[in-house]
Amino acid sequence: MKGYAMLKIGESGWIEKERPVCGPLDAICRPIAVAICSSDVHTLWSGAIGERHNMILGHECCAEVVEVGSLVKDFKPGDRVLVPAITPDWSSAAAQAGWQQHSGGMLGGWKFSNYKDGVFADFFHVNDADGNLAHLPEGMDPVDACIMSDMVPTGFHAVEQADVQFGDTVLVIGIGPVGLMAVRACALRGASRIMAVGTRPVCMEVAKAYGADEFISYKDGPIFAQVLERTNGAGVDRVCIAGGNVDTFSEAIKCLKPGGRIGNVNYLGSGDYVKIPRVEWGAGMSNKTISGGLMPGGRLRMEKLASLVTSGRLDLHKEVTHVFEGMDHVEEALFMMRDKPRDLIKPVVIWK
Repeated sequence: MKGYAMLKIGESGWIEKERPVCGPLDAICRPIAVAICSSDVHTLWSGAIGERHNMILGHECCAEVVEVGSLVKDFKPGDRVLVPAITPDWSSAAAQAGWQQHSGGMLGGWKFSNYKDGVFADFFHVNDADGNLAHLPEGMDPVDACIMSDMVPTGFHAVEQADVQFGDTVLVIGIGPVGLMAVRACALRGASRIMAVGTRPVCMEVAKAYGADEFISYKDGPIFAQVLERTNGAGVDRVCIAGGNVDTFSEAIKCLKPGGRIGNVNYLGSGDYVKIPRVEWGAGMSNKTISGGLMPGGRLRMEKLASLVTSGRLDLHKEVTHVFEGMDHVEEALFMMRDKPRDLIKPVVIWK
């Protein structure tokens, strides 16, 4: 089969590989449409998860099942499916403990383009098909279905970790594709005031449509100073981090009320340490909680989130600014995600 791979850090290209083998619980799928993620960029050009050789990239797609294992009950060849970016091993001890995204070790549920070949290929392997795949809802646009793989469940997970409640004032740091989903999730959860950090007009327009009330530019000075000024020194109840770097946590802590929570889903591609300001953290006793997590994955989660789309409560098409026809455009879309032209939010490639 043909796949678009990371050859080594900083180099990528098309390669030939053997088609993956289907185990008794697994499925072999072929992409219908794929999306490019910033994580692909961090993995390839920053080496954020270390060196990888000839590893096929990609973890966002919707697909058609071409083969299932003998023990798979709910899927058959020809089924069109949603494919989550995180595919845990559901019989593992970690899953039984409630941390399925770390089955097989820390971040072990993130298999595509991390521990095994990803989805930018003629065929790809899905472990534990009954637990990880979900049927593509009738009438759902395959372009939108790609956003269901990662952007929706990850952005929503930031809000879950921050435990946004009715009437909360929330700061969302970063309004790229994941941050935009966090904005929408805050609104659905009942936040009364949503402040969003971002400067790109195309993203600000969508964030406003999703429920953002006001915007903060990091170019205008420290984020925390602007937040405290706008809240009369009180700060915010919750912070969702979907962008930035290791220094962003310092800003977030300074913005947060005592007893508040930070939910981080930002993939920190570089840096050795996260910096926490001692005084603003109450010398360690402020009850300001920091939670950073990989989204949990799984079929049930995908089905529930997809129901928000089919019910009309979540419009994903606003996220997609560029659609390419044909698998040969994967490289172009990947480089576009790296270079981030001003009119870009998310590129999707129709595979076939």
